[in-house]
Amino acid sequence: MSSDPFLRRHPDRREFLTMGIGVFVALSLPRALRRHTSLVKRTVPLMGTIAEVQVAHADERFAEDAIDAAIAELQWVERTMTRFRSDSDIGRANLGAGRDGVRVTPETAFVIAAALRASSVSDGRFDPAVGAASELWDVLNRHEPPADNRVHRLAARGFWRKVDVAETPGSPRVRFDDPDLHLDLGAIAKGYGVDRATDALRARGVRHAIVTVGGDLFALGQSPEGEPWTVGIRSPHNRHALAATLRVTDRAVATSGDYERFFLWHGMRYHHLIDPATAAPRLTPFHSATVLASRCIDADAASTAVFGLPHDAALVIAQRIDASAEVIPLT
Repeated sequence: MSSDPFLRRHPDRREFLTMGIGVFVALSLPRALRRHTSLVKRTVPLMGTIAEVQVAHADERFAEDAIDAAIAELQWVERTMTRFRSDSDIGRANLGAGRDGVRVTPETAFVIAAALRASSVSDGRFDPAVGAASELWDVLNRHEPPADNRVHRLAARGFWRKVDVAETPGSPRVRFDDPDLHLDLGAIAKGYGVDRATDALRARGVRHAIVTVGGDLFALGQSPEGEPWTVGIRSPHNRHALAATLRVTDRAVATSGDYERFFLWHGMRYHHLIDPATAAPRLTPFHSATVLASRCIDADAASTAVFGLPHDAALVIAQRIDASAEVIPLT
């Protein structure tokens, strides 16, 4: 189920140059800003995908310093919450939380708690604890599905109900009640990272910016005349075309889709979005779902939870996560 899980390695230079910035394209700087500012951009490989920070400001050195701070926040979230490092909070939890519990940072406890709330309101369609199924399918390295019996033993287990996080100040702990439970925050931690990066920009006085990490984005601010940012969503069928165009101001956008990470087997596409009910890639006629929300942590979780649902059903779940949410399903 996890959306864009953190990878074992970053893309190499050749991949970095050909991947672009992922799902979103910032099409234009608001017209009122163009006359007075520069748009300073930086693109880096992070969290198993591509991160881009764009800051509109008259002082380029100021913008560069702010971008440094934003990227540092993203890097901290990656180090702390990836499941691919044994010394990260999630790596240590997956190794030891089934016994006596593991201490984690307050920030990780916050993200886990937010993930469990999303699980509850989505009736388990979002489950941050199906990491074992994500590891089993490993769609970037597999060329055929795993054995049915290995998949079935992980299906419909409700793993999220077996995670306990104590958000006590100073030393929160995480405990698991099932030995098959592995946390994977890839469907929510990138959104949290985007929120932290955006907060870092705000704290330094930036008023106009876009932070993008793969399928997660926050558009900060608007022009003095009130013009929003224009953002294009790449087509699921043609990465050089756009499926939709959004005009957004102080709004998070997240897209989950089956077309970025997958393998083909006998004509069937097996993608990375795992359905907790089957412990296999979710079967659906929809190729992506885009959610707009107030915070990227919520948009990220919601886009994964609603992936595969028709619009009305998706909207119900998304608005349980964030009452202001909007949904754009793409076939």
